Amino acid sequence: MLITRKLEFDAGHRISTHTSQCRHLHGHRYMIEITLSGTIITDAGVAQQGMVMDFSEVKQIAKSVLVDHWDHAFLVYAGDTQVLQFLQSLQDHKTVVLEVQPTAENLALIAFNILDHAYQDNYGNHLQLERVRLFETPNCWADAVRGE
Repeated sequence: MLITRKLEFDAGHRISTHTSQCRHLHGHRYMIEITLSGTIITDAGVAQQGMVMDFSEVKQIAKSVLVDHWDHAFLVYAGDTQVLQFLQSLQDHKTVVLEVQPTAENLALIAFNILDHAYQDNYGNHLQLERVRLFETPNCWADAVRGE
């Protein structure tokens, strides 16, 4: 069985090597879809009976390990030294430094790796992260899929 939970966050970025509009500082209303697989819990009397995982728990885990860190932050490539120095000069600025350019593809892969460690098989139902879909805009997204 597959289940998916969607969350949204706002963040700024720029693609320093891009030759068009994305080379400029800008932001997005990102949306992330987290798809988990597992068997439906059938244990009588447990709160998760009939579920793979409680959607509120999917949300809580994603917020604590990823979304709250990226929300209203500027996602900057460590090699973008001019912008990184500027951001570090701003007192109490929320900056997330990445080892790769903050493209939708790279952000989806980073998110997958972070979330993959966060979702554990706590219920004995073979829970596993299968896909992270990261929307940069409503019409553009990247999928990080287990095994690909």
